[in-house]
Amino acid sequence: MPDARPIRVLIAKPGLDGHDRGAKVVARALRDAGMEVIYTGIRQTPEMIAEAALQEDVDVVGLSILSGAHLELFPRVVRALKERGVDPDQILLFAGGIIPDEDIPALKELGFREVFRPGASTQDIIAYVRQWAAARGLVPAAAGPARPVHRRGEGSLRADFDVYLNTIRNVHHSAPYRERIDSRTSLT
Repeated sequence: MPDARPIRVLIAKPGLDGHDRGAKVVARALRDAGMEVIYTGIRQTPEMIAEAALQEDVDVVGLSILSGAHLELFPRVVRALKERGVDPDQILLFAGGIIPDEDIPALKELGFREVFRPGASTQDIIAYVRQWAAARGLVPAAAGPARPVHRRGEGSLRADFDVYLNTIRNVHHSAPYRERIDSRTSLT
């Protein structure tokens, strides 16, 4: 019988990469699509990411990286998952960020089923996760509440800021290995 719970997704930023807006946008889009999203925050070690995946019993792990250290860090994340008994073949691993074309085959050999590059549509990411979940008999999460889609450049700076605030406020965070973000958090 299919699992009745929402698709559980862990979004993480490994290494010293401190640029996380893209990861937060993806996390929000997945959350708005009805998935349960856990965002680990920036500067996570591979071990911290693997431990969070184990503790949260996730179906999907998405790693975002802009630093260029993906060939160093991603294998360590996969190894740490295996050390904790999380089989990378039983969960969906995907990556996003600045990843050169020539590095994508190496990541796919590691078990990353898809690499989403800059400009990838959040709708494509949602569809990919849902397709993977449906193929494994997981019940795809129902779409979240209908919300207007705000695209950059369509509104005022205040509207962009409000979208960003909603992104960081509404993604699930919990201690000890997750960044706490609320309305008092500096955005600079």
